[in-house]
Amino acid sequence: MNNLCVAHRGFSGKAPENTMAAFRMAMDEPYVQWIELDTQLTIDGIPVVIHDFSLNRTTNGTGKVKDYTWQQLLRFDAGSWKGREYHGERIPSLTEVLHLCCGRVRLNIEMKTSGNMYPGLEQAVIERVASYHMEQDVVLTSFDAGALRKVKEINPDMQTGLIIDAKPKDLVERLQSLGCSFLSIGHPNLDSELFQRLESAGIEVMAWTVDDAKRMRRIAEISPEILICTNRPDVWKKTFMR
Repeated sequence: MNNLCVAHRGFSGKAPENTMAAFRMAMDEPYVQWIELDTQLTIDGIPVVIHDFSLNRTTNGTGKVKDYTWQQLLRFDAGSWKGREYHGERIPSLTEVLHLCCGRVRLNIEMKTSGNMYPGLEQAVIERVASYHMEQDVVLTSFDAGALRKVKEINPDMQTGLIIDAKPKDLVERLQSLGCSFLSIGHPNLDSELFQRLESAGIEVMAWTVDDAKRMRRIAEISPEILICTNRPDVWKKTFMR
């Protein structure tokens, strides 16, 4: 299968992002090979799956994720904002998501951190991935180079990837210096010349976030090897499955 489909925060075009409902909906589609998700730490050190540093947009809570315990976060509704049928969806723990996905789909786990915001995040994520023996089915990604270096210090064999929404001239060198074998790049920055350089360096490439058929076809014309990260796996299906 070319241009593998990566469900961005699950099937987030239809279900509330980063919830078990979104992940199950994505996994119900056999063409979804990957799921992308985001993880942060609670104040008591539990990795949870949510994108924003704040609870305000996707839950009925307020304030910062890092200021709550896991038990406190369980009280919030993370689904109703998307539709009444999702009332009662919770912020999942990373462990719950790993349990659901183990042996069924590969995961791109974005570590949502900056600087020293979440001491211990990398260790906590790696421990939970290892507890499900999913090291070969997971790539740990981040905008934060320090987090990627930390992962390699803890486990040099973990696959890591830089996330970037730019096209610096030294991108390949930057990836190599970080020990990354994966790049998550905003799709407008990707062209044939850059892809060829990345491919020659052994870097796997994922383009985000691509939700319409025209842009999906543009990525496919560059190379069938580029993963397509999308909120709309259904659009991916209509574009690539005949």
